[in-house]
Amino acid sequence: MPVLLIHGGAGRIAPDRRDAYRAGLAAALDAGFAGLAAGGTALDAVCAAVAAMEDDAAAFNAGTGAALTAAGTVECDAAVMDGAGRVGAIACVSNARNPVRLARKVLDTSPHVLLVGPGAEALEPEPIDPATLITPASRAAWRRWQARGAKPEGTATCGAVALDQAGRLAAATSTGGVLGQAPGRVGDAPIPGAGTWADARVAISCTGRGEAFLRTGTARALASAVERDDATDLAIAQRLAEVRSASGEGGLIALLADGSIAFGFDTPQLAWGWRRSAGATVEEAWRVDSEPGVTVVRGAGQRDAATLHDLPDRPDGA
Repeated sequence: MPVLLIHGGAGRIAPDRRDAYRAGLAAALDAGFAGLAAGGTALDAVCAAVAAMEDDAAAFNAGTGAALTAAGTVECDAAVMDGAGRVGAIACVSNARNPVRLARKVLDTSPHVLLVGPGAEALEPEPIDPATLITPASRAAWRRWQARGAKPEGTATCGAVALDQAGRLAAATSTGGVLGQAPGRVGDAPIPGAGTWADARVAISCTGRGEAFLRTGTARALASAVERDDATDLAIAQRLAEVRSASGEGGLIALLADGSIAFGFDTPQLAWGWRRSAGATVEEAWRVDSEPGVTVVRGAGQRDAATLHDLPDRPDGA
């Protein structure tokens, strides 16, 4: 049963941008699921889905339209990982139209896991002018941020997890960081075990305040809970509580080897979507969700169910 589950970021998604997010989610599902339905690999599917979101100038925070640093520049991070434990990641990259594909190149061609800055950029086969990643909207947001004299802000990113017909899992996450971040800052997205994870049991992609996900090792902690056979919904709620205890917020998506779909968030919105097929039957859903909590949609051979658990209040100052 091929399955594709994606997110377009957790945070505050303005009402006038939600139609663009919904359209972008639908396009990303189309891009990623086409190969899965034809027998393609989970790794190819997550890269295709995330690349579609990176190319979307009207929504998301990765690739084109990424958040600008305090210096007004673009620095993108991304990671890909498959269920066999192969990982490729890049950070602080400005010359790649699709950072997720550059991360895939690290996985396929490099003996290393993570390359940053010029070392990663040297692998880009079709380097671009970084200015082409800056949109009028991202430049305007940066100018408003400058005028406010604010701290770095924002939590959005994008990611995908997939299960292919051979039972292989994969995950990918890509981000343009947070608005006003210091040049050289790296969040959780490209760090295996923090913002991205895949093994033989589960694939995970996180979104939110990256420093908190780094401090708590969120993705790997959730994978360990799955290995222990903890209840998926409660395990996700616990991971989000840990993020809140580290003065963060955000969300995550997780796909289990049995095809069960799970996602949770504690921000005002999470953009998510999924599609799966069993024979001729295709099930799908996508939305900009404003009901924080944890949802689980069970896999093949089980009764479909959705569960929503109230999350504990965030600590003061979080």
